Amino acid sequence: MASENSPLLAYRLLGDEGSAFPASGAGGPGGTSPRKLSTFLGVVVPTVLSMFSIVVFLRIGFVVGHAGLLQALAMLLVAYFILALTVLSVCAIATNGAVRGGGAYFMISRTLGPEVGGSIGLMFYLANVCGCAVSLLGLVEAVLDVFGADATGPSGIRVLPQGYGWNLLYGSLLLGLVGGVCTLGAGLYARASFLTFLLVSGSLASVLVSFVAVGPKDIRLTPRPGTNGSSLPPRFGHFTGFNSSTLKDNLGAGYAEDYTTGAMMTFASVFAVLFNGCTGIMAGANMSGELKDPSRAIPLGTIIAVAYTFFIYILLFFLSSFTCDRILLQEDYGFFRSISLWPPLVLIGIYATSLSASMSSLIGASRILHALAQDDLFGVILAPAKVVSGGGNPWGAVLYSWGLVQLVLLVGKLNTLAAVVTVFYLVAYAAVDLSCLSLEWASAPNFRPTFSLFSWHTCLLGVASCLLMMFLISPGAAGGSLLLMGLLSALLTARGGPSSWGYVSQALLFHQVRKYLLRLDVRKEHVKFWRPQLLLLVGNPRGALPLLRLANQLKKGGLYVLGHVILGDLDSLPSDPVQPQYGAWLSLVDRAQVKAFVDLTLAASVRQGAQHLLRISGLGGMKPNTLVLGFYDDAPPQDHFLMDPAFSEPADGTGEGGSPALSTLFPPPRAPGSPRALSPQDYVATMADALKMNKNVVLARACGALPPERLSRGSWSTAQLHHVDVWPLNLLRPRGGPGYVDVCGLFLLQMATILGMVPAWHSARLRIFLCLGPQEAPGAAEGRLRALLSQLRIRAEVQEVAWGEGAGAGSPEEEEEGDFVNGGRGDAEAEALALSANALVRAQQGRGSGGGPGGPEGGDGGEGPATALTFLYLPRPPADPARYPRYLALLETLSRDLGPTLLIHGVTPVTCTDL
Repeated sequence: MASENSPLLAYRLLGDEGSAFPASGAGGPGGTSPRKLSTFLGVVVPTVLSMFSIVVFLRIGFVVGHAGLLQALAMLLVAYFILALTVLSVCAIATNGAVRGGGAYFMISRTLGPEVGGSIGLMFYLANVCGCAVSLLGLVEAVLDVFGADATGPSGIRVLPQGYGWNLLYGSLLLGLVGGVCTLGAGLYARASFLTFLLVSGSLASVLVSFVAVGPKDIRLTPRPGTNGSSLPPRFGHFTGFNSSTLKDNLGAGYAEDYTTGAMMTFASVFAVLFNGCTGIMAGANMSGELKDPSRAIPLGTIIAVAYTFFIYILLFFLSSFTCDRILLQEDYGFFRSISLWPPLVLIGIYATSLSASMSSLIGASRILHALAQDDLFGVILAPAKVVSGGGNPWGAVLYSWGLVQLVLLVGKLNTLAAVVTVFYLVAYAAVDLSCLSLEWASAPNFRPTFSLFSWHTCLLGVASCLLMMFLISPGAAGGSLLLMGLLSALLTARGGPSSWGYVSQALLFHQVRKYLLRLDVRKEHVKFWRPQLLLLVGNPRGALPLLRLANQLKKGGLYVLGHVILGDLDSLPSDPVQPQYGAWLSLVDRAQVKAFVDLTLAASVRQGAQHLLRISGLGGMKPNTLVLGFYDDAPPQDHFLMDPAFSEPADGTGEGGSPALSTLFPPPRAPGSPRALSPQDYVATMADALKMNKNVVLARACGALPPERLSRGSWSTAQLHHVDVWPLNLLRPRGGPGYVDVCGLFLLQMATILGMVPAWHSARLRIFLCLGPQEAPGAAEGRLRALLSQLRIRAEVQEVAWGEGAGAGSPEEEEEGDFVNGGRGDAEAEALALSANALVRAQQGRGSGGGPGGPEGGDGGEGPATALTFLYLPRPPADPARYPRYLALLETLSRDLGPTLLIHGVTPVTCTDL
């Protein structure tokens, strides 16, 4: 069908060479630059270097000396606990679809919308800009501590002039080096980062070896600033080697004045310094546009980096506590150099970590800015950041960011900037947790990340922890950042932004009370938040109770409306017969324990009433998109009220509170052979009307055969294994057509997946049958289908079955959809095809999963778990109404003796692979 389009079709799922999906969004929002970086070079290396920064070399002694080993370990555990909560959210979002350039900004904006996402993205960009400046200022200070003319240390070389102007010059020169590397592209940056990683690893290795190899020694301490060191006797700290007494002395806290600033240290101030050195978990996510497989690389690389840095910090804390007395720890933060076997290697590590952190911040800032510019949220002010090189490197954004870093360097206040940077990072982390929390609370069917080690509890705790840490580190900066975020959000709201990203707020509002219903906007609907909204037409609920409960399971938190048509003409009636019946239907909903609304109408025919209900049911964004009908066959109706314990009532015909029993409010089921309110012609016409209105259609047959456990709200025993079979191909059209990637086939897969999310169906195994034509080689189509299922995060068994032999001499180009029901073939041939298709489906029911792809060569596999429910592709009704009875007869033949069966025709896109 020309109108049945899906975002998945653009991916050419059934292309040549078995390529199911390209790397969606390669190279960032524009999709122009190639993805080259591996998990190690693109995520692990930059994240490790960012999380180490200069703290690992110059602040280990500060933390352990003031807080003691026990409190230092507690601080580290708390810091990494907060970071781990955010990492879990990042992993969940990154594995829920294709991640493009922009890292955390892309994740936040595509989840929370452009207003919140754009404001936080800009703040995250400023955090990276300021973080680059902080790293450069720290590097300048580290260089001048040794080579500066005013250096006070005993081993200072004192060759570089100092002062504000000189310091600015040194910072600008280093920024030029960093900017040059980043301007030349991510490949050079990755190689430079890897070289830096080797230098830092070598330096850390030398430090660890020195703890063991160096014997006890006294280390002369640097005089405190502002004192005349020449008039005071020299002071010494002691490196004792591994000594239990030293460890015992360092267990407890001993907060004192910081010898570099003179300020009195507390738990909060020391924790702030430690935490500031660990806020680099997004360095790998910022490179999402250059990663080969960001959905795999970001979670895997980030977790590896966090675990590695945590282990190194723990190890350094223990070694320092075992070997250094408290005086050395508190009075010489750079004691690694004093105890090292080769002190210059420690200096190399200090300089390398600072340089790598600045490079990581600058290239991360440029990628975020480029993504912001591509999304055009801030207009022409960011237009220069859209410029990219021939290789896809956003050098315009790099130069833009380089200029801003240069402006920040003019401030030259390292301590002030450090607090602001940390707070801005925490805002971004809280936003990532909030994004994941929103997706989890929205319970959208398309939010099924392959990373499952998270929950809404971890997300909520992550948000609260980040907010608490913001105000603990700097209340002023925290309040200012939240105010800035609010102003930017208001600006973007007033300016307007793209609505094609999808708004998680629309999914969340679906669960809210009536007063929020008016805020649901159909113009902001997005395929990734699609959910089934069902209108189930019920003639008599006595015979439709199993279908009523099955439809309740299929709705996945969506709108569920029970529709009933009362035949009559209001002009000839003294009063409206509809209103008095609402009470009985609402009681039915309560007794059946389904979450459904009730909508009744009065019409001259059932077909006209169905049209009324399809048009007017629901409000705003909560309107039915799927019509569910019971199957039209000759099976005698059953009275399920008599068999269901929930509808058992006293023999005197009274219900609770003396009200009439529910069984007395609905007429008994239709007697076999009695006339029906709906003719076969109108039944098919009702289906055709729904499709004309762009509604999906579901026909349910033999649902009364479903075990009561499958229709309950609880989980069924996993010992009773059953299959849910899906045939996403028009079995009445064996040749030609779009195959498995048309909208209807995807709709079947989505509905079967949704049913598997219900606790009562968790134990059922999803099987998808791939029908092969006579000229089709086994295996190729199965590989493409498995790639599709992997992208859709659907777990299912795929089985190939032979189908299509003797389908006729016509070419696929000559066939039109539904030709077996539109007169393209003879009645006998169409009936034979329907019988053959029915036999094919029945042959697979109850077949074990251990056999081959089907057919005699595959073996029967023995008697395996039975099929609990079958999903079949429902062909469109014929264009000629005169052929409606023949069409219905073919459907009856196709689904005969298959047990519980859903015949489905979907016309709306329901799923996508993007984030």
